[in-house]
Amino acid sequence: MNTQELEIKIIKLINGDDVVCAFPSKQLPDKSPLMRLVKPLQVKYVPQLTPDGFKDYIALIKWAAYTPDTIVTIPKDKIMTIVNASEQMKKSYIHIASSYDSIEPPTRDERKYTQEKLNDKDNEELNEIFDEFKDTKDTLH
Repeated sequence: MNTQELEIKIIKLINGDDVVCAFPSKQLPDKSPLMRLVKPLQVKYVPQLTPDGFKDYIALIKWAAYTPDTIVTIPKDKIMTIVNASEQMKKSYIHIASSYDSIEPPTRDERKYTQEKLNDKDNEELNEIFDEFKDTKDTLH
């Protein structure tokens, strides 16, 4: 299925997720409670500190990460709105969707960490630092 021939949309789900995807040319019947999405990618907003302040970096990640399926069916009642993707978002989507089948799902970090108890002196110093940040009743907001 050629993603460049498909309409690329951004779907806002009721849980707050933004999903960029293409709609297949053969959609389910209008009366169906379900809708088909082609190669859905979740839009992740990652705050990034720049010399001009904070700026959102946008990452596109495989939305249905643990399946080889390229067509995903979702319930229509979980959709808040559907909008057209901007030209830049279309380009990003087409670039990432072209390698959709080879996107690896996230893996678990298998490194072992050891737990250590702070000694009394370090614990007291840490508590003093946290005490400095506690709100007092005299603070005006």
